[in-house]
Amino acid sequence: MIGTIISLILLIIILGVLFWAGQRLMALIPLAEPFRTILYVLLVLLTVVIVIYVFVTILGMAGIHVPLLWRT
Repeated sequence: MIGTIISLILLIIILGVLFWAGQRLMALIPLAEPFRTILYVLLVLLTVVIVIYVFVTILGMAGIHVPLLWRT
């Protein structure tokens, strides 16, 4: 159980740094406002999907099985 908590903390740190880096790199791309917003939303959605998938995987390693649509 301690290993799961440590894994979750490391996951949050790593994904937070990747999200921050993605935002900083998006600021360097010269795009008009609607396209910049679309890219930002896609970045957030991708980050959320990755967080949920990894979180469910780590919970599965801890013995808590969460049923998903693509995994039974």
